[in-house]
Formats: sequence, structure tokens, C-alpha cells
Amino acid sequence: MTFTMDDDRPRPKTTHEIGQDLTLLSVAELDARVALLREEIARLEADRVRKEASRAAASAFFKS
Repeated sequence: MTFTMDDDRPRPKTTHEIGQDLTLLSVAELDARVALLREEIARLEADRVRKEASRAAASAFFKS
């Protein structure tokens, strides 16, 4: 079994740019992008919920 120097290099993190050309991506790469974007959507939604709760708490405090 032969290893090349490339095997020791960290693999680049999958990223996606909105509007990016998708024609050269494989089905596996598209699946990875979809998973990445779903994780990011979940992260954004969770932060939105936290911020809404914080705003509601502040609003309730100042109305008292």
C-alpha cells in the first residue's frame, strides 16, 4: 500500500456559495451541499428562536 503526501493533508471543508454553478458537482457532492445547507438552516432557526425569546423576555420586563 502506497501513501502519497496528499493523504496527510487536511481535506478542504465543503462550502457552498449561493448561486454557484452546480454543473460540475457529482450527486454525492450535491448531497453533501444539501446536508450542509440543512445544518446551516437549523442553526439559523435555533438562533432566531433564542433571539425572539430574549426579546420577549426584555419586552415583558420593561412592560412591568
